[in-house]
Amino acid sequence: MSLAFLIARLIVGLGMAAHGSQKLFGWFGGYGLAGTGGFFESLGFRPGAVFAFFAGLAELGCGLLIALGLGGALGPALLIMVMLVAIGTVHLPKGFWASNGGYEYNLGLIAAALLFAFAGYGGYSLDRSLELTILTSSHAAWIAIGAGVVLAILNLLARRPAPAP
Repeated sequence: MSLAFLIARLIVGLGMAAHGSQKLFGWFGGYGLAGTGGFFESLGFRPGAVFAFFAGLAELGCGLLIALGLGGALGPALLIMVMLVAIGTVHLPKGFWASNGGYEYNLGLIAAALLFAFAGYGGYSLDRSLELTILTSSHAAWIAIGAGVVLAILNLLARRPAPAP
């Protein structure tokens, strides 16, 4: 079971870390802060580069925490926050299916995050190796996830339409 958790953590975590690296550094075919910031501006997030920086930092951070199995529910809460904002801004109007740009994939990542938040990271994790218990109880996981949901809602409320030309 611990090996299965490790493999799942590496797939989800390193995927999210790479996604954040696209935004922050332009790695892996990404657009960096300037390009991503412009896209964020078009979505109503102003200033776009600031929102792109924090989105990229959250993705990189949650990915590394999950891949390492560190920080209990903090990484999963950040992942849920980022995915809810992505769903609310880009994917929801396109329907469910990822093939149409919908939110199917985002929900899969949220499901994985919930699993890590409540089932833990398994035996091959830094939390287990270092005997860290911060944010590992189900009560703490609900608080972290609740905070992530609130932050996602605040992000969505911070959007402003583009000024008229």
